[in-house]
Amino acid sequence: MKIEFTGDVKGLLEKLKINPETVIVVRDDELLTDDVVLKNNDKIKVLSVISGG
Repeated sequence: MKIEFTGDVKGLLEKLKINPETVIVVRDDELLTDDVVLKNNDKIKVLSVISGG
């Protein structure tokens, strides 16, 4: 999916209506925290967190 967005990871997840507790966001194999500011042409992955026991 390609979208135009300016802001941080937290803002992006809010815009996409994704609960931040259920995903991790990765850019260039680096885990991103909620306060990381995204650049215009960033390619990121939003991955579901899976846990088991």
